[in-house]
Amino acid sequence: MSTFDFTAAAELFPARSWKARSHGISYKRFSDAAEAVRYAIEDLPPECLLGTYLEVEEERFDSGGIRRLYDCADYPLDRAVPDDGKGDGDDKPKGSSSKRAKRT
Repeated sequence: MSTFDFTAAAELFPARSWKARSHGISYKRFSDAAEAVRYAIEDLPPECLLGTYLEVEEERFDSGGIRRLYDCADYPLDRAVPDDGKGDGDDKPKGSSSKRAKRT
């Protein structure tokens, strides 16, 4: 992946589907792209990510591009710890900061 500026301002445009509207998802501006990527992957319902795109410095990223930015080694924020499927009773909302993997 070419150099990406995670500190640049970003805009997130939701999918134009009834699913996105029914979840109250709307256009959002972010002061930095890293937070926009985190929001899209960790906070948006998965069914709403398809069709959503991120615009940073006049470059657009579809849902696959957003996922690649989140997974890239240069991503500066802590990532949410994936659910291990054990059903430990932790019903915290998706994106809760208490379940973040620390970056090394």
